[in-house]
Amino acid sequence: MNSMNMKAQTAVSEKTARQGGNVRNAWMRRLAATTVISGIAATSPIIAQAATPAVSISADAEIAQSVVVRLDIPAQELDRALTSFADQADLKLLFPSQGLNGLQAPELKGEMTVDAALDRLLSGTGHYWRYTDGGTITIEALSETGENVTDAIRVEANSVGETADGPVEGYIATQSLAATKTGTPILETSQSITVVTRDQMEDQGSQTIMQAMRYTPGAFTGQVGASNRYDYVILRGLVDRSIDNIYLDGLKTMSDDSTYSSMQIDPYFVERADVVKGPASVLYGRSSPGGLVALSSKKPQFEQQGEVEVSYGNRNQRGVGFDLTGPLDEAGKFAYRVTGKADAADTQFEGTEEERYAIAPSLTANLSDDTRITLNAYLQKDPEGGTHNGLPSEGTLFPRNGKYISTGFFDGDPSLEAYERTQNMVGYQFEHDFDDTFTARQNFRFVDADVHIDQIYQTGWDGTSDELKRTYGGGDETLRAYTVDNQLQADFATGELDHTVLMGFDYQHRRTQNTWQFPGASNINAFTPVYGSPGVTLGAPTTSNVRTLEQAGLYLEDQFAYENWRFSLGLRQDWVETTKLDRLTNKKTGEDREKLTKRAGVLYLFDNGIAPYVSYSESFNPSLSSDVAGNPIEPSEGTQYEAGVKYQPENGNLLLSVAAFYLEQDNVAVYNSSTFAYDPVGKIESQGLELEARANLSENLSVIASYTYTDASYDAPGDAKDGKRPMQVPEHMASVWGDYRFNAGALSGLSIGAGARFVGEMAGNESNTITVPDYTIFDLALNYDMAKVGLENTDLRLNVNNLFDKEYVASCLITQWSDNCYYGEERSILATLRYRF
Repeated sequence: MNSMNMKAQTAVSEKTARQGGNVRNAWMRRLAATTVISGIAATSPIIAQAATPAVSISADAEIAQSVVVRLDIPAQELDRALTSFADQADLKLLFPSQGLNGLQAPELKGEMTVDAALDRLLSGTGHYWRYTDGGTITIEALSETGENVTDAIRVEANSVGETADGPVEGYIATQSLAATKTGTPILETSQSITVVTRDQMEDQGSQTIMQAMRYTPGAFTGQVGASNRYDYVILRGLVDRSIDNIYLDGLKTMSDDSTYSSMQIDPYFVERADVVKGPASVLYGRSSPGGLVALSSKKPQFEQQGEVEVSYGNRNQRGVGFDLTGPLDEAGKFAYRVTGKADAADTQFEGTEEERYAIAPSLTANLSDDTRITLNAYLQKDPEGGTHNGLPSEGTLFPRNGKYISTGFFDGDPSLEAYERTQNMVGYQFEHDFDDTFTARQNFRFVDADVHIDQIYQTGWDGTSDELKRTYGGGDETLRAYTVDNQLQADFATGELDHTVLMGFDYQHRRTQNTWQFPGASNINAFTPVYGSPGVTLGAPTTSNVRTLEQAGLYLEDQFAYENWRFSLGLRQDWVETTKLDRLTNKKTGEDREKLTKRAGVLYLFDNGIAPYVSYSESFNPSLSSDVAGNPIEPSEGTQYEAGVKYQPENGNLLLSVAAFYLEQDNVAVYNSSTFAYDPVGKIESQGLELEARANLSENLSVIASYTYTDASYDAPGDAKDGKRPMQVPEHMASVWGDYRFNAGALSGLSIGAGARFVGEMAGNESNTITVPDYTIFDLALNYDMAKVGLENTDLRLNVNNLFDKEYVASCLITQWSDNCYYGEERSILATLRYRF
C-alpha cells in the first residue's frame, strides 16, 4: 500500500470485484457490498489488549459479526493483513495506511467469526473496531487512557448491498450475473448490458416484461402492438425467434416460436431484468444471436418485510398483489418468500379480456456456512389472454373505401374467443463452496404447461367490400420440459494473472403435443361489426404433432485480469437432437446436430472509470419448426463483432455506454401462413450503434436516456428480399425518462416521472415499398408518500402510458401470404395503492 497522510485508501477483495460480493450467507451479502471500515493515524502508546466497547449494535450487525469465515492469513504487517482479510472474508475495507505503519498482525488460520478475527488482528495495536447504528464498521485508535480518539474518518454504509442478480436501489446496477454467470461488474464486462431494475419497472408501470424493455437501447417491443399475450423483444434488429429470448434465473423459460406454449413471467415476480446484447450461446446454448433477457426472480430475504397492493384503472383494470419474506429461524439459516398476484382487465379490442392468477413460493436454506439452496416454484393460470390478431394495412396505414378501422375493432368473435394458459414451474438453485477457490452450482427447473386456443382472425378484404374474410384457428397443446445447468467455478492466480474459470455442463429436454384445426369462418364488416354468428364448423384436426428437442452442452470460460486489463475466452460444444411425429400421417422426422461456438473479449479499465473494449461472439439456435416438406429447418447461427466504451465514476451515480456492432444471422426462416410451415430466406446482416446513459444527477433527480441506430438487411442472392430491410425493425429509436422527488416544501413526498419513446419508421412489407411511419409516445408517473398525511409505509402511484392517447400503427408484417398491421396501445391509466410493513 502507498502511504497517504490522512487520506482514505481502499483495499477491495479481488474476488469481490469479480463476483460482486458473493459472500457466505444472505446477511453478509447485504453487508459486504456496502460496509466500509474507517480509521485514523494512531499516535497513542500500544495497548496490550484491544477491548470491544459497549455500543448499541443493530440487528444486522449482530448477525454479520457472528458469521464464520475461513481464513489463511500469515503473520505480517497490519495493513497487509487487513487487505488479506478483506479478500478472504469478502469485505470492503477503507483505512489510512499511515496510521498503521509498523504495526504487526498475528497469523490467522482456520474458521472463526468476523468479530473474533478482527479482535485478533487488532490485538495489541492500539486500535479497536466497532459497529455503529448505521451498520458501519469503524476502526479507531485508543488514547493513553484507553478511550477512543473522536476524530475518526467515518463512511456510512447503505442499508442494502447489491448482488449480481439481486435487488438494486434506483436505476443504476453495477454488477450482472447474466453475461458471464459469475457476477462481474458491468463496467468490466466486454459486452453491452442493460439492467432494468425493479424500481424502474414500478416507476414506469410495466405490466409485462415486454413493456419493461421499452426504454432499453437495442430492443424493439412493438412487434404485435397492444397485444400482451406473449413477450416479443426484438434485439439488434433480428426478428427471428423474438419470442424466444426470455430466461429466468439463468435457465431458459422453454418458450419456442414453433408452438403456442410460450411462457410469460409477470414482472411483479421479478427483481430485475438484465438485457445482454449479442450472441450468448457459449454460456446458454440455444439462443437468439440478437441477445437475451435474463430475469432474476424475487428471492427470500433474511429480513422480515412485506407489502400488499391494490390497483385500478381504465379499461376496468383491477388487481391485487402481495409479497412476504423473512427468516424462519433465529439462527438465520432459513428464509421464505411468497409472492402472489391476481389481476384482470378489458383490452382495447372489443369483447376481449385479460385475466391472471399467479403465486411464487420459495425457500432458502443455508445448510452450512458453505452450502446454500433455494427451492422455488412459479404457478400461473391465465383464464383469458386477450387477442393476438393483426389488421390489414389498408384500413390502418391507408384508408379503405375512404375510412380507417377503429383502434378498438376486433376481427374475431367474442362468442368463440379463448386463450387459456396454465404454466407451472418448479426448481432449485444450489451452491456449495469447497474452499476459497472452488464453488459448485446446480440450477434446475421443470415446466408443465397447457394451452387451449379458440380464435378467429382476418385473412384479407373480400373484393372491394368493407368485409374481411376470416379463418378459425384453435386447439390444444401441452408442454413438458426440464433443464439443468451444472457449474464449477474456480478463482485463482497464476503469477500476475487473476483467473475466474467457469466450467459447465447443461442439458434441456422439451416435448410438446398439439392438435389444431383451421376451418373457415364467416366474413365481418370492419366498420360496423356484428358479433355472435362466427360461422365456424369444427371437424377433424388439421394438424397433430409431437415435437421433442434435447440439447446437451459443455462449456468453458476463463475471465482473467492483468493489472488494468480484463480478458475473457469461451468455448462451448453443443449436441442437439430434434424429432417430429406427425400423428395424422404417422410420419416421423428428425435430425442430430452439433456445433462449437466461441467468444472472446478484451477490456481496459482506466483508473478514472473509462473502459473501452472489443469482443467477438457466436450463437447457435436449433428449432422445432419445420419446412413445407415437414423436415426440421436449419439451425440459426450468428456471429458478432462489437466495440464499445463504458464509463462509471467511483461514486457509482453515473453509467454511460456506447456500443457499435456488426452482426450476421445465418439460416433465417420466416413463417408461411398458407402452408403452416417455415420458408428459408438466407441471412440477415445487422450493424448499428447504441448509446445509453443512467444517472443520479442529484439526490432528487434520476435520468435514463438511450439512442439506437440499426441498419439491417437481407443477404439472400437470387431472392426478392436481397438487400431489403426486414420488417418490424426501426432504423432509429430514442427514449428518455426522468424521475424527480420533492423532499421539502408543499410537494414534499411527491415523485414525478415522465418519459418519451421515439420509434422511427420501418419497413412494412418484404419489398420495402410500404413504410410504417415513426411515432413518439409520452408516459407519466406520479408517486406520493402518504406518510405526509399520516398513513405510514403507504404510497399511492399513478401511471399513465401513452399520455396523449396517440393513435398509431406499431408495426406491420405484410407478406405474399398475409397482411397484418398492429395498432399500438391506447392510453392506459392505472392507480396503485401499496402498504409496506
